[in-house]
Amino acid sequence: MAREFQFPFELRHLVYFREVARQLHFRRAAERLAVAQPALSRAVAQLEAALETNLLDRTRQGVAITPAGRRLLERIEPILRGVAAIPEEMQALSRGEVGRVRVAFTGLAMATVLPRILGVFHQRYPGIRLELTESPTAAQLAALHAGELGCGFFHPDAPAPGLRTRLLLRERNGILLPATHPAAARSSLRLRDLADTPFVLFPRTHNPGFYDRILAAFSKVGVTPRIAEEIWPRVNGVGLVRAGLGVTFMTPSEAQHLPPDVTFRPLEGPAPESRLVLGWRQPPVPEPALAAFLAVASTADASGPDAR
Repeated sequence: MAREFQFPFELRHLVYFREVARQLHFRRAAERLAVAQPALSRAVAQLEAALETNLLDRTRQGVAITPAGRRLLERIEPILRGVAAIPEEMQALSRGEVGRVRVAFTGLAMATVLPRILGVFHQRYPGIRLELTESPTAAQLAALHAGELGCGFFHPDAPAPGLRTRLLLRERNGILLPATHPAAARSSLRLRDLADTPFVLFPRTHNPGFYDRILAAFSKVGVTPRIAEEIWPRVNGVGLVRAGLGVTFMTPSEAQHLPPDVTFRPLEGPAPESRLVLGWRQPPVPEPALAAFLAVASTADASGPDAR
C-alpha cells in the first residue's frame, strides 16, 4: 500500500479516545463502548504512541485531557460524524434522493417545457443538485457521447446511435418581427412576404437539421433568404430583432410572453418545424439521480403550447 494511505492507528482508536475524553473516566467510557476496560486503556495508549504525544493525563484523582488531546478531539469530531453519515448517504444515493445531474438545454427548452420540469424536480428531490448549461444541439450531442452530460434538451437532426430520446415539443415556426415592421399589421404571413426582409439566424454548425429545414421552406416558395446575422444564443437573436436589424423564426410556445417592441405572426404555407427532445446515453440502468430527473421530465408531453 502506498505510504500516503498507511496510518499508525485505526478508526477504533479515535472512537475509543473520543469517549474517554468525553467521560474523563476509563471505566465509564468502557461501559459506554461495551468493551473491556483494559482493552480500552491499551487502545488509547497505542494511539498516544502512534502520535508520539500524551493525549490524557492520568492521576489518582481521574483523567484530564491535555492540550494535544483537546486539539485531536476537535479534529476527529467532524471525521467521525462524516463516517457515521456514510451509510445513510449511500442509501439515499441509491434511492436517487441525493446526487448531481449535469443538464444542458437550448433556448427553446428554457422558454417552454424546462421551467416546469425544474420546478417539479426541485420540490420532489431537493437533495439533488442540477448543473444547468445552455448549449447548442451539436455541442450537447458531443458532450453526451463523451459522458460529460447526464442529459440534454436539444433539437435532433436524425437518430443518434447510443442515445435515447423522448419528444417533448413539435411545432411549426412563425415569425418574430419588430412591432414597427410593415408586415406586423397582418394577422399571418407567408415566407414570400418577407423576401426583402433581413433574417437573424444562428450558425448552421449549431443545428444543421433545423437550419436546412429553414432553407428548404424558403426554396419551396422560390425565395432566397437575406441572412443579415448569424448569432447564438437565442436571446441574442431576439435582441437583434428588437433592435430592428431583422426578423427571426420562433415557435408559438416561445411567443407566449414577448416585450411590446416585437410581435409574433404565424406562417401560412411552408414553414420550418422545431422538434425538442430530451436525450441521454443508454447504459443498462441510469444512475439513480439521473433516473429521478428523467422520470420527472417524462411528464412533459409533445403537445405544443400546452406542453409547459
